[in-house]
Amino acid sequence: IIGGIIGGSVAWLTATSGPLVNTFTVGDINITLTESENLNLKMVPGNSITKDPKVTVEGGSEACWLFVKIEKSTNYGTYLENPTLAEGWEALTGVDGVYYRKVDATAAATGTEFAVLKDNKVKVKDTVTRSDMETAKTGAPTLTFTAYAVQSDNVADAKTAWDAIPATDKN
Repeated sequence: IIGGIIGGSVAWLTATSGPLVNTFTVGDINITLTESENLNLKMVPGNSITKDPKVTVEGGSEACWLFVKIEKSTNYGTYLENPTLAEGWEALTGVDGVYYRKVDATAAATGTEFAVLKDNKVKVKDTVTRSDMETAKTGAPTLTFTAYAVQSDNVADAKTAWDAIPATDKN
């Protein structure tokens, strides 16, 4: 009885913390591919044509591998010189027409625009003839751009990033 009375009158010190809640956010990459409207794409032998595609990594994006795929029609080389890419783009080894650059976290978070073509121009060959131009009236050459982005965190290199893009998106 004495032990019960003594034990019943002893107070124990205790404490409890408040809950610690972790809310996880979602990382994302958003890009746009734009070009000026109303460009004059008329071919004249020897002239340069303004062509200004730009890829923008939108603000709030994650660091990424940024790609641009350039596809030329089969007759493109008859009329136009191969386009020269703007500074910072590198050819992806083993993949024709695909170029890449690595966009760091700061540039991705704040949003950054990247020109695709050097001086925003393509050049008409000075060897194009009148006969070539007549043919182009029904089969004009084309130049098509497509942009892609893949997170760079946990992706070792550009080739690995390119391979991570679903094949259906590359067609």
